[in-house]
Amino acid sequence: MKETTLTLHTQFQIGQVDERVFGGFLEHMGRAVYEGVYDPKSAHADEDGFRTDVLEVLQRWNMTAMRYPGGNFASGYHWLDGVGPREQRPTVLELAWQSIEPNHFGTDEYIKLCRRLNWTPMLTVNLGTGTPEEAGRWVEYCNRPGGTKFADLRIANGSTAPHNVKLWCLGNEMDGPWQLGHVPADQYAIRAQQAAKIMKDVDKSIEVVVAGTCVTDLPTYMDWDRQVLEYVAEADYISLHSYAGNRAGDTSDYLAFTNAIDRQIEEMDAACRFVQAKRRSQKRAYLCFDEWNVWYRTQKPEFLDGDGKFAPHVAEETYNLEDALVVAGYLNSFVRHANMVKIANLAQIVNALSPIHTEGDRVLLHTTFYPFEMFSRRRNGISLQPIVAGPTYEGQKNGEVFYLDTSAILNNDILHVFMTNRSLSEALPVQVKVADRSIIALDSAEILTGPDPKAVNSLEQPHLIQSRPFQAVKISDGLATVTLPPLSVAALTFRLGS
Repeated sequence: MKETTLTLHTQFQIGQVDERVFGGFLEHMGRAVYEGVYDPKSAHADEDGFRTDVLEVLQRWNMTAMRYPGGNFASGYHWLDGVGPREQRPTVLELAWQSIEPNHFGTDEYIKLCRRLNWTPMLTVNLGTGTPEEAGRWVEYCNRPGGTKFADLRIANGSTAPHNVKLWCLGNEMDGPWQLGHVPADQYAIRAQQAAKIMKDVDKSIEVVVAGTCVTDLPTYMDWDRQVLEYVAEADYISLHSYAGNRAGDTSDYLAFTNAIDRQIEEMDAACRFVQAKRRSQKRAYLCFDEWNVWYRTQKPEFLDGDGKFAPHVAEETYNLEDALVVAGYLNSFVRHANMVKIANLAQIVNALSPIHTEGDRVLLHTTFYPFEMFSRRRNGISLQPIVAGPTYEGQKNGEVFYLDTSAILNNDILHVFMTNRSLSEALPVQVKVADRSIIALDSAEILTGPDPKAVNSLEQPHLIQSRPFQAVKISDGLATVTLPPLSVAALTFRLGS
């Protein structure tokens, strides 16, 4: 294949990469919480019931904002059920996933887990079957120092210091007809503004995320977002959701899905800027991509019904190599849109549509675990505008893309470059040039690749597809030359000279 040229300039900056883009999502869905992060019966359980083997793997991601408790689950969840002595917490029928919820893991356990893993708490209030008043009381429970009813309840439950939750989501996917409490945009907007005002009256330092369009195919797409942003003046962010899938069995088109991600981000940003201009305001809402992942094999009703069981095997995907490249595509897009996307949450972190899978006392890392780790290690800095020149191809549905998918982050004299070769069969030579600086050294390089796009990791072959050191990098005359194998994603860290 002909060489691709990637040109960067340290002054062509997109924006600071917000660390919260490397967040996650923990929902009471299937085995994400129970048998996932929390399993007192496991041989790996600590004194708090957390699975230490799972926590050790999660630490490798160094995640930031952790969204909880949902998701669809949030629209039927009443937070008071999940606090206080466990033996006094009610067992309820959870309607979103049709499972049994014992409420053994709730707000205080979640905060303890956040502190263990240095996560930033991010709570979703119930605006489906809950009320704005209930949301405000949850903020009081979490954030007020004491001397009031719900702050004192937290203290009585063993947490003297406030939880200091600064990031709150105003419901989940309220535009979706499947959602408990679904209403039209104007009704949701009233509910969200009421909740936001009460919550910020309790704690003026918090930020809130309004529920934007969750599926771009819905007929209300963009009009929902405009109405909500126009009415909810308190909104700091608006949420986006996206789940990719290769339903057509067309790997080349699937790997071109980055076009759809870019388009969704740019359209939602346009809605935010439109409302800002209409208000003649200095304030604008930024984007919170608080659910994203590959999810399609288990998105059918038979895989989503918990059948009235506790911790049912719901939405448990087995991810392959091509899925891992799509995960890298999401991350490349977020970095390229660092001036728009300020928060993003991989959905989810354990078992339910997750790169991490528990089977008894064993843990399996799916292929999609590794791209997130590769990016997260190199996330600090300023996103640079990539200028790409090279061969392209036409996706059947997603349109024309370069074979090279890329992004770059500058941190003083350190340059991180992420590159994906979307070709199924050909190596891709890439020349990397920094127009105003010289590349003088390679600090580190790793790659994820394999000959079969359908290759998966299993308990029998757990390390078949994983990141490995990458050697095919040469530096000469201030330039770097990289040869990317087909179906690969690489993360490179260069040192720059003058």
